[in-house]
Amino acid sequence: MSSKGYQFMSLSGMNVLDKSSTELEALTQTILKNQIHGISFSPYTEGQGPGTPITEEQIGQRLDVISDSVQWIRSFSCTEGNELIPKIAKQRGLKTLVGAWLNDDLENNEKEINNLIATAKAGYVDIVAVGNEVLLREDLTEEQLINYIRRVKEALPDFEVGYVDAYYEFEVHPKVTEQCDVILANCYPFWEGCALEYSILYMKDMYRRAVRAGNGKKVIITETGWPNEGPKEWGAEPSYINAMKYFIGTYQWAEEDDIDVFYFSSFDETWKVEDEGGVGAHWGLWDKDGQFKYG
Repeated sequence: MSSKGYQFMSLSGMNVLDKSSTELEALTQTILKNQIHGISFSPYTEGQGPGTPITEEQIGQRLDVISDSVQWIRSFSCTEGNELIPKIAKQRGLKTLVGAWLNDDLENNEKEINNLIATAKAGYVDIVAVGNEVLLREDLTEEQLINYIRRVKEALPDFEVGYVDAYYEFEVHPKVTEQCDVILANCYPFWEGCALEYSILYMKDMYRRAVRAGNGKKVIITETGWPNEGPKEWGAEPSYINAMKYFIGTYQWAEEDDIDVFYFSSFDETWKVEDEGGVGAHWGLWDKDGQFKYG
């Protein structure tokens, strides 16, 4: 058993592509029983989404579903009640990677940054993330983003502070990479149309590119996953079987190479269809009602 607590002896070197649905379900459940490193957590339920105020009670109910299966949770925002997530997670013994959601709404960005700093100073944050895919969406300039990162680092000198984006953005924006204490890289073979059979190999390459860009800094995979339903993305095909194979393959590699991976995501969320199309609602390990999807 590794220091992370995974019991992967029987998985090491295993070719999951040959496994039956029943075998894949059992492996998926075993991995979660022994706890994955982390998961991208969103507290929204059906009919909710960004803009919906979230209560402490709802956050607690959603966290209770997943807390026995993970060691860390990653949150995305520090407004509209999301700033309560880290405290409630800590009450359940979880570690936290806490993000401020930044975009072109500069007034709201101030609320996000101030709440992030306050939440960290209150002792509820383990790693700080200043923004998520801001450069990918082109919501802010590189200079604006760097200024936010510097502000947070100055306010929180004893914390690891990073920025979350697609792995290749750290190659394209070395000035941003330089400001980060830790590289927080999103790696999605699915969105780049990679067939399931080659997806883990491709993710390894994504990770290594982020490592090279980081020039010695630690790299954490802050998002990766595979939807179980929806339209194909070139060679990448969503399915119940493929989602399990990708999940198992991800954590085989994470164990073998000691990689910290936050899986995407906790729950299916219908609101994501607007931005991501038919696959948007099918990334969760649990469905929209909090029922585990794989077995």
